[in-house]
Parts: sequence; C-alpha cells; structure tokens
Amino acid sequence: MQKDNKFFEDIAKLASGAAGGFVEIKREIEDMVGYQLEKLLHRMNLVTREEFDTVSGMLSKLREEQENMKKKLADLEQKAPK
Repeated sequence: MQKDNKFFEDIAKLASGAAGGFVEIKREIEDMVGYQLEKLLHRMNLVTREEFDTVSGMLSKLREEQENMKKKLADLEQKAPK
C-alpha cells in the first residue's frame, strides 16, 4: 500500500510540474504572438484613434467651408451683370 501512495505522489508531482511547464509555455506563446502582432500593426502604418478623430474633424470643417463658399459664389453669380 505504501508503494501505491508513493506512486500516486510521484504521478501528482509529475502532473504538477507538467502543468507549471504548460503555463510557462502558454505565457511564452502569448508574448511571441503579441510581439508579432505589434510588428505587423507597425508595418501597416495605421493611425491612432486620436489622429483619425483630429483629421476627421478638420475634414468636416473644410466641407462646411466649401459649402459656404459655393453659396457665396452662387450669390455673386446671380448678382453679376449679364
């Protein structure tokens, strides 16, 4: 019976060590995948949300100014002698 207990203790230690190893392997894989993903995103030259929002706001203002200028031009064309 003592041998059985020693056997099960050894199996438990082995399983515990393997589980710890798997956790470390998982962490290494996550780190490698994260690093590769960062490299890929950097190569894609993507903009940040802040940069996108800034340029989008600028574009909205330019469109509004363009519409105002179109209206002014139309008014001037109507007032111009023919």
